[in-house]
Amino acid sequence: MKFHRYALLLLLLSSLFPPPCLCQLNDDVLGLIVFKSALLDPHQSLSSWNEDDASPCAWKFVQCNSGNARVSELHLDSLSLSGKISRSLEKLTSLKLLSLSNNNLSGPISPDLALIPTLDHLDLSRNSLSGNLPPSLAALQFLHLSHNALSGPLPDNMFDNSLSPRFLSLAGNRLEGPLPASLSKCVTLNHLNLSSNRFSGGFPRGIWSLERLRTLDLSRNVLSGEIPAGMASVHNLKELDLHGNQFSGSLPSEIGLCPHLSKIDFSYNFITGAVPESLQKLNELAYLSISNNFITGDFPQWIGGMSSLEHVDFSSNALTGSVPSSIGELKSMKFLNLVQNKLIGGIPSSLGECWSLSVLRLGGNAFNGTIPNGLFDMKLEELDVSRNEVTGFVPPPSSKLYESLEILDLSGNNLVGDIPPEMGLLSKLRYLNLSWNHLESRMPPELGYFQNLTVLDLRSNALTGSIPGDICDSGSLAILQLDDNSFVGPIPDQIGNCSSLYLLSLSHNSLSGRIPESVSLLSKLKILKLEENELSGEIPPQLGRLENLLIANISHNRLVGRLPAGGIFQTLDATSIDGNMGICSPLVKSPCVMNVPKPLVLDPYAYASQPGREARSPPRRTFLSVSAIVAISAAAFISVGVLVITLLNASARRRIAFFDNALESMCSSSTRSANMAAGKLLLFDSKSAAERLCNVDLNSVLNKAAKIGEGVFGSVYKATTDGTTVAIKRLLTSNRVQYQEEFDREVRILGKAKHPNLNPLRGYYWTPELQLLVSDYAAEGSLQARLHESASPPMTWGERFRIVVGTAKGLAHLHHSFRPPIIHYNLKPSNVLVDENVNPKISDFGLARLLTKHVVSNRFQSAMGYVAPELACQSLRVNEKCDVYGFGVMVMEVVTGRRAVEYGEDNVVILSDHVRVAVEQGNVVECVDPGMREYPEEEVLPLLKLALVCTSQIPSTRPSMAEVLQILQVINTPLPNRIHPQF
Repeated sequence: MKFHRYALLLLLLSSLFPPPCLCQLNDDVLGLIVFKSALLDPHQSLSSWNEDDASPCAWKFVQCNSGNARVSELHLDSLSLSGKISRSLEKLTSLKLLSLSNNNLSGPISPDLALIPTLDHLDLSRNSLSGNLPPSLAALQFLHLSHNALSGPLPDNMFDNSLSPRFLSLAGNRLEGPLPASLSKCVTLNHLNLSSNRFSGGFPRGIWSLERLRTLDLSRNVLSGEIPAGMASVHNLKELDLHGNQFSGSLPSEIGLCPHLSKIDFSYNFITGAVPESLQKLNELAYLSISNNFITGDFPQWIGGMSSLEHVDFSSNALTGSVPSSIGELKSMKFLNLVQNKLIGGIPSSLGECWSLSVLRLGGNAFNGTIPNGLFDMKLEELDVSRNEVTGFVPPPSSKLYESLEILDLSGNNLVGDIPPEMGLLSKLRYLNLSWNHLESRMPPELGYFQNLTVLDLRSNALTGSIPGDICDSGSLAILQLDDNSFVGPIPDQIGNCSSLYLLSLSHNSLSGRIPESVSLLSKLKILKLEENELSGEIPPQLGRLENLLIANISHNRLVGRLPAGGIFQTLDATSIDGNMGICSPLVKSPCVMNVPKPLVLDPYAYASQPGREARSPPRRTFLSVSAIVAISAAAFISVGVLVITLLNASARRRIAFFDNALESMCSSSTRSANMAAGKLLLFDSKSAAERLCNVDLNSVLNKAAKIGEGVFGSVYKATTDGTTVAIKRLLTSNRVQYQEEFDREVRILGKAKHPNLNPLRGYYWTPELQLLVSDYAAEGSLQARLHESASPPMTWGERFRIVVGTAKGLAHLHHSFRPPIIHYNLKPSNVLVDENVNPKISDFGLARLLTKHVVSNRFQSAMGYVAPELACQSLRVNEKCDVYGFGVMVMEVVTGRRAVEYGEDNVVILSDHVRVAVEQGNVVECVDPGMREYPEEEVLPLLKLALVCTSQIPSTRPSMAEVLQILQVINTPLPNRIHPQF
């Protein structure tokens, strides 16, 4: 009401006193007051804006033109404002600068903002603005709209009439489509940032004609193709960032003709060829990254002449040759990353002369020789020499490292000797990994001095002695891995001081004694691995209090007695507890041994010689001993058992004879086709189920009308009889097992595979010409249909994660509960059925056992994208890791909602490659199925990382399905400041 009274008063004054200046001032007040009314101002930042004021020039965050007293600039950055941008700002006809960045503004951007005739600077970055980008804004000199939720394509003619833009940033939105060709008309453009969008298509050739361009950032998009020639014309370019795209071809040879370049980033693309020699002409270059490409050729020997370099990243390429000693001339270099190449030779000792160096990563090459002592006499923060062929001793760190080194990774080499006691003086060390070497000493007690150590990994060495009791004095240790050494003695009671411990792995040592009760104090513990030791006694029942414990393995020790009543221990599988002396569990075959003292037995005749007592002679009658009675009872029990089994076998033979007669009667009917000879019907269910199946007319079932699917191993038909619906698979007509005995043996094995996440095999029909498998019919369809063909709403994250975990459980049962393991060979979404509760059931498992290898190899033609690479190589031994590969692809498909292979007009997208690039570029969220509105982002990344590990090209590096299940349990457990294991 007060505002309306003010407006009426303004109209009255305007009619009585019409000076133009007063009218203009009131327009500014009105425009800003209406703008304020549409906002939520939680901190009352705009409290000085009063509608009763004649002019807004004294208001906070407002600047006016001194000549006409009109509002010229409005700075409202970082005020936590929310709401929408009102059109009333159009009344500020002298406004030149509008900055509303870093707020919570939402809704679309009004195209009328561009109607303010004087506006040339608009900054709406870091808000939640949505909708399409108004083309009219392209006329502004400064346009900063980054980090919003703008979407849609940019019109190809958007910049046709825009001759004045100097700064344009649309980074961090959801814009898509090709880049407008009219960008080449922005001849005054100095800064162009279109990063972190979804722009596609090729590199816009016209950009090289923008001679005034200083900064070009097209990173984190899906741009592809080769980078065109013509770069030399942009001779003023200072920063070029194209990382995280799909550019191919070689690096531009003209790049050295842009003399002012200070930053170049081509990382995470598909670039090939050698490093251009013209780079050595860039005397001002400080940042150079070409990592994660396919760069080949020798490491540039001329790099030592680029004295301005501060950041060098050549990691994850295929560079060969050696690193020149001239690299020590890079006195300004702070960061050097050469990880994952094919570099050979020694590590240059001249690196110790790069006094500014703080991060040195040389892992994953073939460097040999010893570690230069000079590297331990620098102020490094991170040193990674892992996975090389380095020999010799671990150099003792110098005083310069004591206050700087945070990460030290020397794992996977051939280092020998002692762990230097000076390691304990590295006060800032957070990560220490010396695993997979040949270190032979005792663990130095100084390692307990670490105050900030989070990860200590000394696995797979030859360390001896006992585990120091003060190893956890700092209280910050989260991961302790001492597996596969020669440690002896007990686990120290002080292990309970490791209050932050998340993973404790002491397996494959010679530790003895009891498991300390203090382990129960490790409330954050998630993984406990104590297998393959000599631990004895009972497991402390207090360990049942470890509510966060998800994985435990105590197998192959000398433990006895009951498992703890609480926590995870009652759900452990046999592989986690077997190999002990007497664990009390129905999962193990060894006898249960309770570790309790034997009762005291008194001999009544022991006191015969004592005075005052009359000696008694033993009784003359001899009775049977307790052991004899037990033996007789056991023999009687066995005899009764043999008799019962004999009777049951006779009954079973009569029942099978009944089935054979019923089948013979059915198959001899006039409706039987000529090629259906009399066969054997065997069902794994009750007699009634057999009768229902025998009443089915095979000719009516095996026809096109009843056909519901077709796969690598045969066609599937739907059959209904007496209210029971089953699925019948007709195996391929050739290359099958030709002998009934062999077929029967293999099917019986598959029939024993019972699990909630398996679609059980109910029975089979066999003749030399026709072989059928009977299983449950899934009315809800397959995961393939739910993901790509169903009209129902998209599955939630919880439903998807349930499918992933259930499928993992089913596969783990096949792999770990049978010897030899049952291998699926054909895992993909069409073979994962989904019931009404969205629980997965794996079907068609183990069918390769019934067919020849020729048929299995032919599956490449029908399961593209799911096939493990080793199945294409006859020389490799194929095992259950091929199922792990298919599982990994299926996980990606569940998370992204995309098919394993997608065919476009001009290209083919392999899902595993797409996800790998997205993870490496940090664009994981953009991979998620857009149909899911809500999902925990903290679970997406580790789940996709697990999928990538499962699809490793090398089978031995893929985890087992048991390990996959353990990792899934960790992923789905909410943890503050969770430390993920290195998958």
